[in-house]
Amino acid sequence: MPLLAPLRARLEESFKPLACECSLNGDGTLTVRLYHRESGEVDLVVSGMSVDSVRSEESLAKLIDELRYELENTPLYRSDPA
Repeated sequence: MPLLAPLRARLEESFKPLACECSLNGDGTLTVRLYHRESGEVDLVVSGMSVDSVRSEESLAKLIDELRYELENTPLYRSDPA
């Protein structure tokens, strides 16, 4: 899906130094995984997001804010990007 490559690039830019993997699920929803590029250690996985949640610049900015909140408030979050 052409939407996934620019979405991944935008999320990686927003969450540096983390890498991002975006996938489209069989039910038409998205899964986003933020992880450490070198170690592969996962910091956040969010599934079941509507494709519509990333169609406009405004909705993408809202998604980034929500992911940032989840990342900062999950027990897996570490302040040192090892």
